[in-house]
Amino acid sequence: MKHVFFLAPAGRGQGLTTVALGLVEALDRCGVRVAFYKPINENPEEDPGPERSTHFLRALTTLAPVEALPLPKVAKLVSDGRLDEVLVKVIEAYHDSTKGVDMVVVEGLPPSPDDSYRGVLNQALVKALNGQIILVAAMDDKSFVELDDQIEYAANVFGGIEKIAGLIVNRYPQTETATGLAADYLRRSRLFRRGSFHLVGAVPHNRALTFCRSVDVQRHLHAVIMNAGEMQKRRVKSTTILARTVPNLLHYLMPGALLATPADRNDIIIAVSMAALSRVPLAGLILTGDTEIDQRVIEFCRPAFDTGLPLFRVTTDSYETGTKLYQLSPEVPIDDLERMQAAMKHVAHSIDVDWLISRSKTELEFRMSPAAFLHRLTEKSRQAQRRIVLPEGAEPRTIRAAAICAQRGIARCLLLGDPREIDAVAKSQDLRLPTDFEVIDPIAVRSKYVQTLFEFRKEKGLSLEMAASQLEDNVVLGTMMLAEGEVDGLVSGAIHSTANTIRPALQIIKTRPNAKVVSSIFFMCLPDQVLVYGDCAVIPDPDAETLADIAIQSADSAAAFGIPPRVAMISYSTGESGSGADVEKVREATKLAQGRRPDLLIDGPLQYDAAFMPDVAKTKAPDSPVAGRATVFIFPDLNTGNTTYKAVQRSANVISIGPMLQGLKRPVNDLSRGALVDDIVYTIALTAIQATQVV
Repeated sequence: MKHVFFLAPAGRGQGLTTVALGLVEALDRCGVRVAFYKPINENPEEDPGPERSTHFLRALTTLAPVEALPLPKVAKLVSDGRLDEVLVKVIEAYHDSTKGVDMVVVEGLPPSPDDSYRGVLNQALVKALNGQIILVAAMDDKSFVELDDQIEYAANVFGGIEKIAGLIVNRYPQTETATGLAADYLRRSRLFRRGSFHLVGAVPHNRALTFCRSVDVQRHLHAVIMNAGEMQKRRVKSTTILARTVPNLLHYLMPGALLATPADRNDIIIAVSMAALSRVPLAGLILTGDTEIDQRVIEFCRPAFDTGLPLFRVTTDSYETGTKLYQLSPEVPIDDLERMQAAMKHVAHSIDVDWLISRSKTELEFRMSPAAFLHRLTEKSRQAQRRIVLPEGAEPRTIRAAAICAQRGIARCLLLGDPREIDAVAKSQDLRLPTDFEVIDPIAVRSKYVQTLFEFRKEKGLSLEMAASQLEDNVVLGTMMLAEGEVDGLVSGAIHSTANTIRPALQIIKTRPNAKVVSSIFFMCLPDQVLVYGDCAVIPDPDAETLADIAIQSADSAAAFGIPPRVAMISYSTGESGSGADVEKVREATKLAQGRRPDLLIDGPLQYDAAFMPDVAKTKAPDSPVAGRATVFIFPDLNTGNTTYKAVQRSANVISIGPMLQGLKRPVNDLSRGALVDDIVYTIALTAIQATQVV
């Protein structure tokens, strides 16, 4: 039987949506089968937009919550004395959207001075769904007495504080750790001296999560866009009305600053443009008032706008514009997925998931969900504490990924590149690199590897001069550092081809003694679980012995990342039902793999549907220990593997992580040239974990 947690806010503006979605994130990343349900959509009739919580979950997770009932319709039914009819609709939608899950997070309604029935609705929903109440209250600038009073008042709606199972305190004053925040509140709050309910989390205030985008300001002001620039991605960290002389306003020209000035202040427009040309990522410039703009100045400053600086125009004066800016809603806009995702992760880190699980009346069935897999990557890489070299050290995404890895403790990244260039790129992205951030200038160290590279490759005809020339390639240099044991892994490919990344590894690092070949796998993040596909990127047509080797390597890789390896050797035939050279190859590879590793569950040949679908497996392979529950899929050749992974990825909108190379003595991994920052971070994490497997 599923367990329901009903989240009720202790007032308006408590961050209920963010906390609710963060709670879902926390449970999902721990492998709990969780669903989200918002019974009632608060949008007024004049707002046809999507319900926010449901929209964000659909966009950012694999969950698909049902549409909520519109509040105006619910209000009409309640006022007509038809509350029971509302609850019937709620229960029907609830059951439709929560099949096969262990826990459900339900988001309640915030109170409103205009709607006295909201409290009645929340009470009725708790009873109808048999939920345990978790109150959400924001600390903000309140004293502890004021916060306790607010919590106690909100609890009275449900029959008193003794009816509350737990509390989440949002936007708590920042201290060192989430654990420290919880202990601090427990010590100061009078409510917890009664021991009646549990502190589920104290979420630290994070100012960065309040930074809106420049485009949000433009929409709020209904400003004319004179230059869009990077208004969709630049974030507003401060807002200033500029009216002083230029020397007295230079200290405002900082990354993330949104600046407003009268349209005739050409001196300020030029000063702001000079800051942009100096690679200061300003959030934007707003020209105020109905004064005519000097187009000669705008054209003169065009190179500054071409750097991505947004330029807006409003006809209101600076005072009125400033007043409107102050009134900008703190809510996350529905198209700002980056900000909401960051907020969800931030909340998830502060949630006491163990307590939530302990409240369940049933034994939970855990699975390796995509969120759980990514969480495990982060945790295992933190434990590994490996040093990873990034040859593309001055590439902007790589620098940001390295900074994130340092911040989260995922790995110690070493950037190869000109330190001055790396510092300039970091500043242009408003990144503050840690003082112990490791950067090595390739020019300063290349010479020490010339002799070693010559010794490695002299039998292949490499001369000293050729070795020196090859080391001008930072990927080769990084590979030499890896070969010498100075780093634990290498990640490249953001601006290099796959061949450029892999070739030096094959020439210098070479394969492990127990590996026949270097192969690859993809981690396929399906909605309910993560599967392993191999080989879909490296070996075109493996023979039976090579295919067996790929199966064993892939099984070991799956186990290393917490996925129980159940290996299906894929073919167009299942069991003994078919014949032909291709199916015989798979049959022989299966026997070889089973003989070499009797400890592994390996079966084949299996058709894909027999390997994946339990109902098909009962018919086609009823005695197979793998069929219907395979987690590792080994394809007979590159044509089949690559086609299948791309078909699944695109048609089912599945996230795929990889390719991850396996079989090398030391880990080297390739990136797509279109890789996002998160892709690079997770590839670094994969590489760090692989480094723990080196024998």
